[in-house]
Amino acid sequence: MSERSRIKNLLVVAAMLLAGYFWFTGQGQHSTTSNKASNAIQSRNQRPSPDKSDTVIAKAFANRQSNLQVSGEGVVIKLLPDYQSGSRHQKFVVRLSSGQTLLIAHNIDLAKRVSGLGEGDTVTFSGEYEWSAKGGALHWTHRDPDGSHPTGWIQHHGRTYQ
Repeated sequence: MSERSRIKNLLVVAAMLLAGYFWFTGQGQHSTTSNKASNAIQSRNQRPSPDKSDTVIAKAFANRQSNLQVSGEGVVIKLLPDYQSGSRHQKFVVRLSSGQTLLIAHNIDLAKRVSGLGEGDTVTFSGEYEWSAKGGALHWTHRDPDGSHPTGWIQHHGRTYQ
């Protein structure tokens, strides 16, 4: 197995563990339907309209899709302890304008921690969506060291973390 494959597998496992933690702790409520769902995938260079990005994420959730590059915006509703096993991740939950919640797992071994993040703050994000029963998890919010995966990011208070 190549080093790139190992890193990707570790990140997927970490995201799944985070999603499981999120599910077991019962954080958040989720919207599961969307009449205007779209197959559009947001570019990291565009600031998505919240309605359009919300429908993409809602459709991914409703269809149990994973490995989908998405962008969006949400309000931080919960700060969680960092995930320390394997690759370290800063974790927090955002609520989208649709009401759906999303766990964001930001790899702080590959990107800088989002500084000064607090509940009630608005963040814009781009990364890879992974389905979970509680709304999903977002990871790959950073540059890929190998350059083979789309670059993700988080924007907070005018600063981009990737």
